[in-house]
Amino acid sequence: MIGSPSFTFGTAGRVVFGAGRATELPDLIRGWGSRAFVCTGSRSDRHAALLESLPMSTQVFTVGCEPTVDMARTATETARTQGADVVVAIGGGSVLDLGKAVAMLLGNGGDPLDYLEVIGRGQPVTAPAVPFAAVPTTAGTGAEVTENAVLASPEHGRKASLRSAFMIPRLALVDPLLAVDCPPGVTAGSGLDALTQCLEPFVSPQATPLTDALALQGLHRAASGLRAAYQNGSDLAARTDLALCSLLGGMSLANAKLGAVHGFAGVIGGMIDAAHGAICAALLPSVVEVNVAALRARDRSGPALDRYQEAACVLIGRPTASIEDGIAWLRETVTLLGVPGLAQLGLRPDGVDEVVDKARTASSTRGNPIVLTDGELRTALTRALG
Repeated sequence: MIGSPSFTFGTAGRVVFGAGRATELPDLIRGWGSRAFVCTGSRSDRHAALLESLPMSTQVFTVGCEPTVDMARTATETARTQGADVVVAIGGGSVLDLGKAVAMLLGNGGDPLDYLEVIGRGQPVTAPAVPFAAVPTTAGTGAEVTENAVLASPEHGRKASLRSAFMIPRLALVDPLLAVDCPPGVTAGSGLDALTQCLEPFVSPQATPLTDALALQGLHRAASGLRAAYQNGSDLAARTDLALCSLLGGMSLANAKLGAVHGFAGVIGGMIDAAHGAICAALLPSVVEVNVAALRARDRSGPALDRYQEAACVLIGRPTASIEDGIAWLRETVTLLGVPGLAQLGLRPDGVDEVVDKARTASSTRGNPIVLTDGELRTALTRALG
């Protein structure tokens, strides 16, 4: 979306990708420190062999839900008591976000609310995080290559981010084999989140030639892998496509920002007990539909409409595809993957106005290709209720 290119690009210090490469983790972090604080999902036994092979003493902390401010406090205090000088996270986006937060807090001190955007004091992160390795086991958030960690605050009724270039992982180790046993429902939500994190940066006003290349390849991988991985979780080619989509989406969003889907999702996620990926999946078709209508009404000559059409061609695999074809493909995919509407996920219709009020000023919403009116935001949200 730029004429004369000028941009900055940041990502993980090292990216290691490929089936079976998780076994390289011990050698990749050797020499980083003497005590590792390891965040995993609720079933840490799934990674017992990998944990036992780490070249340092370890303290395992399990994450059974999306991370909260209090959880980050508890985990950081546990890590400090242990004397941890390395953090490793092996799990989904929630696990990676918690690990990222702990690594930053160990390096900077203080409380999560000192640094949280919107609901906290928003102080800048001034020192590097302790060495952090991110090993995703789902294909969704791309947190292994981003500079933020999302924490929920029940007392504030919303989610917010810790954010700094100092928080980008030193190592992103992506092994598609780790996602083979991911349940279909999780595959659907996280996979559609990964797709969204390629589409929103591609139509963002902050897109660059580099993020365009990454986002388009991510959309191509989503088109070939998303439905296939949902239908057959052991399909390694499909899992590889989704893992690449997630990785490329993470790189894209970290450098070109997101949009209204994630602006809504951050607010809704703080109000209901539902997975972030499922919320994004429920929102995606309606938000795209409303964005396109707004662009046609107020910014027909801008680049975003052409980009939506280019994305549709990639998703459908037909060079003559229209934007409407792309929206239809998104709706069909959401249906085929059994994604529930927001009402089924727990959002009440009488909560719509609160969501719109908060989403209007969310950091992600500022990356939308057009500023939506409150009426347009309400329309998108109401359609996504299902």
